[in-house]
Amino acid sequence: MTSDEQQGHASHAGRTSPSALTGHPPKVNDYTSFAEAYTSENETNLINAYYERPAMLALAGDVAGRRILDAGCGSGPLFAALRDRGALVSGFDASVGMLELARRRLGAGADLQVADLGSPLPYADDTFDDVVASLVLHYLEDWGPALAELRRVLKPGGRLIASVDHPFAIVTMHHQAGREAEYLDTTNWTDEWTIGGQTALMSIWHRPLHAMTDAFTAAGFRITVISEPDPDPAARELFPEAIAAKPRFLCFLFFVLQAD
Repeated sequence: MTSDEQQGHASHAGRTSPSALTGHPPKVNDYTSFAEAYTSENETNLINAYYERPAMLALAGDVAGRRILDAGCGSGPLFAALRDRGALVSGFDASVGMLELARRRLGAGADLQVADLGSPLPYADDTFDDVVASLVLHYLEDWGPALAELRRVLKPGGRLIASVDHPFAIVTMHHQAGREAEYLDTTNWTDEWTIGGQTALMSIWHRPLHAMTDAFTAAGFRITVISEPDPDPAARELFPEAIAAKPRFLCFLFFVLQAD
């Protein structure tokens, strides 16, 4: 099952041709423009609710008492799940609209801040036991500044648990659509999502596995896990047709990294 077949991060009408953004393009990656619709879809769909989030939680393991930063927390579903498991969670996101929804979900006392991954973060050095970065790194052309900041706020020996678009799934998707795509290149492409009648243009960076691992190690991380998981077992009953057609599939790639 490639990203087209499983509808990507959220339900969308289709993908535009890969393109470099030139001149003055429309605003991209504007989650605030469709925050309500995206959150509603994200709550119960196969790919987010029964594939990506369960995989992130499984990799996190027992988090009771651990201080965790949710980098790019969106409307807070992963934040809430980690908090329910006893973690002390903080979160940030660049989208004001998504953070408003997160505050509704998590309560006024939740530690939520507006911040942009890749810019200096409003946290002290060596603050967190873990950082979770759920489907956010692939929006960045350069992972270096973001990983350096995440490494800075982690305690020595802390973990970065990250999920990204699976590079093989992305290249396969383009090939199936009759488009040229080179696995070994780091390239930008655009994706038009239509969710709840609202359309948004997403700018995403494809990079091969070696470029990801090079970036992680250059930032001072040691790779301890690379995972290509199956969906949550509950998906079989909730999405019988999709699972019957493709009981195993590639969509996202998961990492557990240790700050050395």
